[in-house]
Amino acid sequence: MNCPPLKLCSPVVPFTFHETTDALRHVHREHFAMEQDPESTADRELLEAASTIATFSIAAPPDEEQSQPKAEISCEPSTENPEKDDLQDSKASLSPNSSMTTKELQEYWRNEKSQCRQVKLLFEIPSTRIVEHHLSKYVMYKIIILQTGSFDSNKSVIERRYSDFEKLHKNLLEDFSEEMEDMTFPKKALTGNFTDEIINERKLAFKDYLRLLYSMKYIRRSKKFIDFLTKPELQEAYGCLRGGQYNKALEILLEVIGLQERLTRGNPAATVPTLCAIVVCHKDLGNAASAFEYGEKALSLLCMRNSHKYYIPLLEAMITLAYELGKDFLSLQEKLEEWKAKKDPVRVFSLKELAVREYVK
Repeated sequence: MNCPPLKLCSPVVPFTFHETTDALRHVHREHFAMEQDPESTADRELLEAASTIATFSIAAPPDEEQSQPKAEISCEPSTENPEKDDLQDSKASLSPNSSMTTKELQEYWRNEKSQCRQVKLLFEIPSTRIVEHHLSKYVMYKIIILQTGSFDSNKSVIERRYSDFEKLHKNLLEDFSEEMEDMTFPKKALTGNFTDEIINERKLAFKDYLRLLYSMKYIRRSKKFIDFLTKPELQEAYGCLRGGQYNKALEILLEVIGLQERLTRGNPAATVPTLCAIVVCHKDLGNAASAFEYGEKALSLLCMRNSHKYYIPLLEAMITLAYELGKDFLSLQEKLEEWKAKKDPVRVFSLKELAVREYVK
């Protein structure tokens, strides 16, 4: 008797293994591209969902096929990595507040990602000038600070004299004596300080000195190093602001903020006072739109720091600006009311009052 040939039953899989693997690779490539662009939040979520679906198609066949014998194919590693899990848990604990708006979330993740990428700076001292007063004479060294891989639009130009470098060196030795034990600082000469030979030697020495300081992570992040590069200009700008010279103050602040942002990537909230001073200048000059733009930037840096002294004054200023510009101010008003409900009522300075108090000796 002729028997019909046996047919082997096998589960119906929507994709072959190779097709699914290729799909996963494609998804991962797209996911990596999205990670480089924090603006594409919605697209990134779509790709994550697609990745989940593709993984499910490999590891979890449909319910009706569960009874069929099969060889399991898993994309997960067989060994556990507790350190990785701990890292993921720590990242999860730092997740942003669920009440944040989409724009605030985008800005939050943009700032988080920017902190992971070190911005490398180069220091050049191309020229000097001799300053003479009736009682003193000194050399000013022109320092150009460039971001690697950038064009002239990202450069900052400052001037410092020998005594400024000397003060920086002494201040840093108080905290970083071990790190700086092999560093040499150009000594003062009793005579010949203004000869071309001495000035050129110091130009090269100060350039190498700044490069070495910046190469050490804890020094380049220290307040003393950042103050050396930014404080004199900020003091001048705030002096102009207190004197009502808003155009001059704004000009200096806009030059400083770029350098300050590059130096404080690990602590972006450090730029909030400068951003708020820019808001004050624009507001008093009648540039409401520009004031609101910089205010939004400052507020995004404080979205997780509502106890910051600038938070409420900035919120109040932004509500006024939003109303003036015909923008939505209700969400800002809700944040203000929410903060007031949680805190005991205390006297809060206005944004301008806080700004004029900065760098007051």
